[in-house]
Amino acid sequence: MNLIALFLVSMAAVAYETALTRYFAVAKWSEYGYWVISIVMVGFALSGVVLALWRDAFASRARGLMAALPALLVVSAAAGYWFTTTNPFNPLQLQNPATWQPQVWNIAGYYLALLPFFFLAGLFISLSFVRYSDRIGLVYAFDLTGAGVGAAAILGAMYLVHAFQLVPLLLVPLAVSAVFSGDIYRTKAVAAALVALVLSGGVLLWNDQAAFNDFKSIYAPLHTPDAKIVATVTSPRGDYDLLDDFTERVDTDISNNAGMLGVEGPPRSFGLYRDGNRIAALPMPGALDTKYGDAALDALPYKLIPNAKVLLAGASGGFRIAEIRRLGAAEIQVQEPEAALFHALRHGLGPSPAANLPPQVRIDAAGPVANAGTGRWNIVDISADFLDAAEVNATAFTQEAIAGYLRSLAPGGMVSIPVSIRDFPVYALRMLATVRAALLSAGVSDPAAHVVAYRSAWSVRILISRDAWSAARLTDIRQFADERSFDMVWYPGMDVAASKANIYNDLPAVSFEKGQVESDGPDDAIANEAEAVLSGKPSQSSAEFNLSPITLDQPFYYNVLRLDRLGTILKRLEILPQAEVSALVNLAVLAQAVVIAVLVLLVPLAAPGRVRATESGLLRAVVYFPMLALGFLFIEIYLIEKASFWLSDRTSGFALVLTGMLIFSGLGSLLSPRFYAAPRRGIILATGVVIAWCLLAVAFEPRIVLGTLDWSYAVRVALLMLIIAPVSLALGMPFPLGLSRAGTGGFLPWAWGLNGAFSVVATPLANIIAREAGLNWVLLLSAILYAVAAVTFPTLRTRSAW
Repeated sequence: MNLIALFLVSMAAVAYETALTRYFAVAKWSEYGYWVISIVMVGFALSGVVLALWRDAFASRARGLMAALPALLVVSAAAGYWFTTTNPFNPLQLQNPATWQPQVWNIAGYYLALLPFFFLAGLFISLSFVRYSDRIGLVYAFDLTGAGVGAAAILGAMYLVHAFQLVPLLLVPLAVSAVFSGDIYRTKAVAAALVALVLSGGVLLWNDQAAFNDFKSIYAPLHTPDAKIVATVTSPRGDYDLLDDFTERVDTDISNNAGMLGVEGPPRSFGLYRDGNRIAALPMPGALDTKYGDAALDALPYKLIPNAKVLLAGASGGFRIAEIRRLGAAEIQVQEPEAALFHALRHGLGPSPAANLPPQVRIDAAGPVANAGTGRWNIVDISADFLDAAEVNATAFTQEAIAGYLRSLAPGGMVSIPVSIRDFPVYALRMLATVRAALLSAGVSDPAAHVVAYRSAWSVRILISRDAWSAARLTDIRQFADERSFDMVWYPGMDVAASKANIYNDLPAVSFEKGQVESDGPDDAIANEAEAVLSGKPSQSSAEFNLSPITLDQPFYYNVLRLDRLGTILKRLEILPQAEVSALVNLAVLAQAVVIAVLVLLVPLAAPGRVRATESGLLRAVVYFPMLALGFLFIEIYLIEKASFWLSDRTSGFALVLTGMLIFSGLGSLLSPRFYAAPRRGIILATGVVIAWCLLAVAFEPRIVLGTLDWSYAVRVALLMLIIAPVSLALGMPFPLGLSRAGTGGFLPWAWGLNGAFSVVATPLANIIAREAGLNWVLLLSAILYAVAAVTFPTLRTRSAW
């Protein structure tokens, strides 16, 4: 028995899936990478169904099929990627009522292009289970460890190769698998795979269709006269381009009165883009001109507290450091968790120089919720572009993070939080609700007395004072806003009705339900509801949007849509911010996944004689294998979210969790044959470990993670692996133990397909549960799923279906 071919195919399949996800992140938007996961599992499920229905025909031709499949996999992988890159899908048109229908057909085109590869890969894997049904544990171990190595290998390749060029690399292990899968047909299999590799690889290397679409933020400046990319960095975190064009400026919010204040606008800069999305401005060679800082929205804390000691989240490419130094900060501690920005500050990037940091400025790569100390800082300042610089940065805006910032303040200190209202003003209201929750958790009985909010036309700044605001400071704040034509949104004692007589930046109230303006004359939609939100009272927006506080258990900043109002959401689809679309994509994928799962479940009813499940109760299997699929993926998604926060990096969290879980699960599968003689004992042991681990994680994870955030990265990675190992070993046992009861008929590939079908359901379902109820509920539900699996473990029965 040679399972190296299975190892290589599993490795390439996971790597291909990851490479396609990266393609969508760069060329389209990352939210649409969910489709790739759906297509993968649909292909696997379909292969299991086909093999279940025609098991004997495939089994009798298994040697020839497995010899031919490597070449077919090479061709289908190359063709699938070619047609994916030429697909004219446009997400913005999908949100437009007049243009959405052609985009649905383009989505179908992705399925047609990519499904053949994943069907063939699933066929190869399920044929391996059928051929070696007496060695299920070993087969599953090679499958899982191959997938784990593939996940690690493709992430390593991202340091060397641009996302658009990853797929050609993956054709090599597919072709090499022919050496180990040919048996008596080895020579022909190798020759066919080699021809396929040369032709398909050549076609892909010649392919120049992969590119940024015209709705990416890099597209317009990249196509201005004399624009050029002056530096590039490839990494698993993203593909970075440093752009030099005449439109690039420091992205900061300046007063409309800047000219009257004798202040010029922001200077020219380079633009740093990750996957086509702008994340920061980087300075050009020469001295930084930061005179504009006096007229900026975020200058107020430094006017109130001269010579401040500052904790700064996000350096804005170095500009924010220079700005607050000019504003008089005496000491600055910078937290910059985004790796490319941290490297640019330390070492420069291309022609952009490194930051010239004096001794009173320190910078580290600590995450946004790292221990900030107690009673040390006068100002905790979050830069305006910090949120979108890295996905993990959203945790800086959680209730727990803000409560930590408050504890770190010296007497008279304040926290300064930015909120962009370019897309939805409601984000400001949700942040006010989060601030209120943080103040209450810090023991403040009257949160509204500690909050001030003011705005321009595009942004809101929320200031949180450690102590209740004094009358003198409130006078200074109002004067600062009036001199710069900023509008007060909230301060203690504010008369909202009277303030409407002097609004500088009109922000009319708009009903999301009705889709129409509801204001007569100048208005401030945020100020209208600020007092109610800070007091914990219902408001108009709370009826239309999700205003629940952002927490570490639900760390989703862009999560204001209420899915119980789906009809209204679909009516207003064209105005939704891009970041909010992911919830709808999840719902669409989930709906499709449920249909696929039901069809797979119905196979035994359609052809009971072909499945031949007389030795094991069908009803038990119908419950058991879906429970395993859902439970495994729920734990994986929980761990990815928590590891990303713990390591302050989404890519590291994803890579380590995926690789660790797959490899340790593969080792667990190797242990499963020891329990073939007493499978009930094995399943109780495995599910017992999983359930206990889930309950312990819910109870102790916050303390472990928050208590070690300032430990070294290497120690945190080691701890993560120690936490992953026991549950993953246990997770590797139930599936092969279940398959060992499947006999030799079509039941085995059907069970494999059933597991794949419900894996399609698991990812969007877990994301929706986390969004609506929290990550802890994802984990608790996983424990319940494994408890149900233990009860429904297939038993050897000959008469009863149960």
